[in-house]
Amino acid sequence: MNDLPLADLDAFAAVARERSFREAARKRRVSASSLSEALRRLEERLGVRLLNRTTRSVTPTEAGERLIERLGPAMGEIATALDDINTFRDSPGGTLRLNVPTVAAMVIMPGIINRFLKTYPGISVEIVAEDSFIDVLAGGYDAGIRYDERLEKDMIAVPIGPRQQCYVTAASPAYLAANGTPRHPRDILDHRCIRHRFLGSSAFPWEFEREGETIVISPPVVLASNSVDIERSAALEGLGIIRTFREFISPQIASGDLIPILEEWNTAFPGPFLYYASRRHMPVPLRAFVDFLKLEQRRMNDG
Repeated sequence: MNDLPLADLDAFAAVARERSFREAARKRRVSASSLSEALRRLEERLGVRLLNRTTRSVTPTEAGERLIERLGPAMGEIATALDDINTFRDSPGGTLRLNVPTVAAMVIMPGIINRFLKTYPGISVEIVAEDSFIDVLAGGYDAGIRYDERLEKDMIAVPIGPRQQCYVTAASPAYLAANGTPRHPRDILDHRCIRHRFLGSSAFPWEFEREGETIVISPPVVLASNSVDIERSAALEGLGIIRTFREFISPQIASGDLIPILEEWNTAFPGPFLYYASRRHMPVPLRAFVDFLKLEQRRMNDG
């Protein structure tokens, strides 16, 4: 048993983590059949079934769950050992895996990642953009990006991107001409609204702030979506009032296709953070990214 191939163990861990041969294969850029063959060899070697497979799902058996629990730290130590060797290279290499919210993927990450990859050509980056709040470490990511209220207390947080962002409220000229312009947040209760909903949750209420006063409302929904593109399109078509990140609709406001309303109630909030687990040996790609972000922040402050 001591000569179990690490590659087969790693393949098992990847499939168990994703609960899917196809998804694990896609992320690892290999064929699903190669992962299936690796699992077959491992189960045959151990003499026990590790995964239950049906046409619709892949779930660990009790033995598989036990192995996953023990493999996680061990595989992490192996990755760290390989990363330590990586430091002897002239240029850092490896893969950085990040989980980020869609707003960060759309308006913050492109410029940062492009500059990072030009600075570190030996590093590749995998980014998954989603608005469900997962455990990034359990998901196999090196780090995640979150806003302050979503940061886990035992994580290290490093600023990334703008240090202040803002929610704005807007509607098309046609909608306002037909329905009137709200003068107070509570007036929105008489209007149709386009609201964002995160995966696995209902649409969040809208929170307005002005001079220390906070008003929270749950306006009528004409459309709720986890797609900003769909929400913005509906607003441009005059279907209702939208409230979202300023960056998402700045071009449409500048062109006059959307009209900002209740501007004195725009809600400012701190920008996002890169967060990762506190550990003695950081993976080399993550360490390079953290150092890069700190340098970017210093340049922004100096500028």
